[in-house]
Amino acid sequence: MESFYRGKKVLIIGGTGTIGQSLLRHILADSPAVIRLLSRDEHKQFELQQEMKEYNSIRYLIGDVRDYDRVKRAMQDVDYVFHVAAMKHVPACEYNPFEAVQTNIIGTQNVIRASLECGVKKTIFTSTDKAIAPTNTYGASKLMAERLISAAQFQAGASQTVFAAVRFGNVMGSRGSVIPLFKKQIADKRRITVTRRDMTRFMMTQEQATRLTLKAMEMAQGGEVFVLKMPVIHLNDLVNCIIQEYSQQIGCDPASITIDEIGLRPGEKMFEELMTEEEANIALELPEVFIIPNAFVGAHKYEGAAPVSDHCYNSHNSVPISRGQLLELLVDNNLLTIERKVYS
Repeated sequence: MESFYRGKKVLIIGGTGTIGQSLLRHILADSPAVIRLLSRDEHKQFELQQEMKEYNSIRYLIGDVRDYDRVKRAMQDVDYVFHVAAMKHVPACEYNPFEAVQTNIIGTQNVIRASLECGVKKTIFTSTDKAIAPTNTYGASKLMAERLISAAQFQAGASQTVFAAVRFGNVMGSRGSVIPLFKKQIADKRRITVTRRDMTRFMMTQEQATRLTLKAMEMAQGGEVFVLKMPVIHLNDLVNCIIQEYSQQIGCDPASITIDEIGLRPGEKMFEELMTEEEANIALELPEVFIIPNAFVGAHKYEGAAPVSDHCYNSHNSVPISRGQLLELLVDNNLLTIERKVYS
């Protein structure tokens, strides 16, 4: 990745979110000419400006991915685009389905149109494992957005723009994830609410998600989906790890924490999948990632890649990591610490 962004112009759509900010910090280390952050969150932009005062290569742009004209203006003369803006909360998408359509589907099409119009070199879209056999509006809207990205590659005509997608699992500690929610519930109510304790999920750290996205930008040749090989966790193990460790940090007896099991929310699944059987049959793998080629464009060659050898891409059929391994992962990524706001 050395010098990949040096002297380049980069746009991060949804740049004030967890992954957007992490991408920003990694790319800044490579001395880009400019990084533009487009988001509708004025407060988050203000906070980020205060934190990143020493960097004069960041541009803060207020705007919505639903607004094609704004997206196009933000994309002028840009080399690389990361599209990480989305409605991603399952209940919110279920209750407001067309809002999810406008952001996740129409917004993605706006990014595609603007990328082609502005002659962007590469555009990377971030998707989710919930797009596989979706049972909820969020997953269905992300699946449609993935299809738009795939179609963009073979419909690009004379354009040289390369499109690709990355498929995330649950990003540990991100805004809206269960870890900060559980910690707040322990601190405020001494009670945790869980849907089903026997659920399984693919989990990735913020650092893993960021590196996967950056790797996809570097490797993309046209229309692929990149999927990180990530561990499976039992929700019950996650709950117990957080109760045991975090309770003690705030001076609370872990035995005093109540766990309320409330059942699956509308559209929620017991387990997740990284790819379909059909995708696995044509997928390639590297030590850290699966690469699903675009069926319309055809397979590209990637150094060291081979056909998928072990079809462990279903969280129900995969062996979860142990509670000890999960605890180590949480501790190593500072996910069990007490957050304290620092004001300058």
